[in-house]
Amino acid sequence: MELLRLGAVGAERPYVRGTDGTTYDLSSVTAEIDGTFLAADGIARARAALEAGSLPAADVEGLRVGAPIAKPAAVVCIGQNYAAHAAESGAEPPKEPIVFFKHPNTVVGPYDDVLVPRDSRKTDWEVELAVVIGKTARYLSSDEEALACVAGYAVSNDVSERAFQLEVSGGQWSKGKCCETFNPLGPALVPADEVVDPQALDLKSWVNGEPRQDSNTRDMIFSVAALIRDLSQYMTLDPGDIVNTGTPEGVALSGRFPYLAPGDTVECEIQGLGKQRQTLRQA
Repeated sequence: MELLRLGAVGAERPYVRGTDGTTYDLSSVTAEIDGTFLAADGIARARAALEAGSLPAADVEGLRVGAPIAKPAAVVCIGQNYAAHAAESGAEPPKEPIVFFKHPNTVVGPYDDVLVPRDSRKTDWEVELAVVIGKTARYLSSDEEALACVAGYAVSNDVSERAFQLEVSGGQWSKGKCCETFNPLGPALVPADEVVDPQALDLKSWVNGEPRQDSNTRDMIFSVAALIRDLSQYMTLDPGDIVNTGTPEGVALSGRFPYLAPGDTVECEIQGLGKQRQTLRQA
């Protein structure tokens, strides 16, 4: 089962895709796929309606694919969470999770254009496993409690402008992370109970059809469970919040590849979660 939001920007509607590939209108169950829906056991209700055959099949041909979660209150990100990426960034693997934030309005659909910021010289790509929170996470004491707070997973591209991030940052990364359109998400939200092991997923990215990143979430320094548990000691994560869990090696920051320019295309894929594609254009 996959949860989707389809339609024009600002007019997306909720849908669910079954294992047979048929897409169904979910509006009889919920008006929106958001934190309120997730907190109210929405995934279980959607699954029950799907299994009961009570949802109408939908003709979604030609509809834009939006981000699979609406209006997240927070996008929490983890830096340098793959040892090889830390090395290519010139840093030692962190002993504690590195945390930064993206503005929630960076979240766009998986096939929407990404805008190269004005005066950008170093726009970069980062395929990441996104965790969507389904239950309030506060002072969790175990990995089991942490994973119980996860509603599902999605593909995320943590687009970054490295000059903004590192050269004019003032000591933090937000300037290079919060530019508009800098977090394509989706195409779908896959429920957590349908992802057998979030630490055994292949991640890949391409630029203009050429391979860039090729790794697996088993190479994370801090697992999904460890990250959610750790974050809950310092902040309360609410239903609908997104946690980007870090990117593997193979980005332009490594010096092995050119940075992105208008007209380039980026593709990001995670095993079992789908594939997204963006075209870069000038802001």
